[in-house]
Amino acid sequence: MSMDLLSRHCQPLPEGSPTLKGEALQNYIDAVGDHWEVVDEHHLLGKFEFEDFMGALEFTNQVGKIAEDEGHHPEITLTWGKASVKIWTHSIDGLSENDFILAARIDAAQN
Repeated sequence: MSMDLLSRHCQPLPEGSPTLKGEALQNYIDAVGDHWEVVDEHHLLGKFEFEDFMGALEFTNQVGKIAEDEGHHPEITLTWGKASVKIWTHSIDGLSENDFILAARIDAAQN
């Protein structure tokens, strides 16, 4: 099943909403780029490489804008030629569809 995550937007989730686990994660992970991995069924970690510091910084700023537009804010780590993005839904302390929507939007901005 192919998901069109770009047609969706992040929505607020109340505390206590269920997290995505097990097989429910597979369709979502298949819908985002190869640089994303699910870690401990708790968060997504995306690793991105660039030719220099400025490329990584521009990417970081771009992710910040996307996150602000979606109202869903990841943890971003920036270093020379690399950036990593850690995404999870804080209100439920785990993964939700919102996390994959944000990851898909980050992917789309890279293309």
